[in-house]
Amino acid sequence: MESFLSRRGFLQASCAWLAFHCDDGTAATASGDDPTMGREIVFEDRFNSIDWSVWDAGPKATTAANGFYGRSAFATKDGAEGFNPYAIVDDAAAEDGRALQISARYIGRPMNVPNYYGNSLPEFQWISGNLQTARKDGVVLKGWRKGYFETRMLFPRHPLSWPAFWMLNGRSILEPKTSIELDIVEHKGWEPTVYGTYLHEWGGPDEGGQSTGVETPVDMTASYCRYGMLVDDTRCVPYFNRKPVTDTKTGKPADWPITRSARLDEELDVFWPLLTLALRTDVRFPQPLQDADKFTYMRVDYFRVYA
Repeated sequence: MESFLSRRGFLQASCAWLAFHCDDGTAATASGDDPTMGREIVFEDRFNSIDWSVWDAGPKATTAANGFYGRSAFATKDGAEGFNPYAIVDDAAAEDGRALQISARYIGRPMNVPNYYGNSLPEFQWISGNLQTARKDGVVLKGWRKGYFETRMLFPRHPLSWPAFWMLNGRSILEPKTSIELDIVEHKGWEPTVYGTYLHEWGGPDEGGQSTGVETPVDMTASYCRYGMLVDDTRCVPYFNRKPVTDTKTGKPADWPITRSARLDEELDVFWPLLTLALRTDVRFPQPLQDADKFTYMRVDYFRVYA
């Protein structure tokens, strides 16, 4: 993810329909085996509590910049400006009846968040959250080289919200030019049936990437859906509700080569996940900002790794 005021514009491309329904396992057009078949869960967090030995909270773990992006400041685990965006809440739609809630609140006054560029800017005076299994000092608390990575999430409907489930490689924290970024899902709160998925390899002469938009026949702000990515020795494959995503450029299931795979193996590098609720900067700030939009949240039922 780019630091400072924005990450990147969302891909404005036509998107192929994936004809299936949230969590019911049926499929009309998308094909492919369930990526969990033949694999076992090697890590799972059902978020009955927040395990701070696994998760770190706050700005993105990086030495490239301050770790903030978008219109909000990511709070540490104790919150900021009198607001803590991290909570475990009761939710009958979650598998265990409990879910992680990451919220965003408009503070609307000058703030004092260290190293945050938006403290004095009224449109940027928001506090939101980012959980990750790595720290800025380069320590990866939990990471995996390969596997099928999946979350079950509910997104907000909001004029600015930008929730995401994504992963970075460990070496990228201290050496950003080696970054491999797997954006399993990035969502805009005002587009309830569209999201983006991306592969980015930042920095250096081999910089490149892949991307596609995904259009779904279900409202991702109305019900939980599963977002996943299979990572093997040399490639990554994004999934929605355990069906492969169609790459709109080819009309075929997305199957993207990770060109830095050999370097990952040579350096015993791993991927670590992030669960983020940011606010976009590439859209006009609501004038006026409605009271109902001064607070919003996303929920995460679970995070799982299959291998």
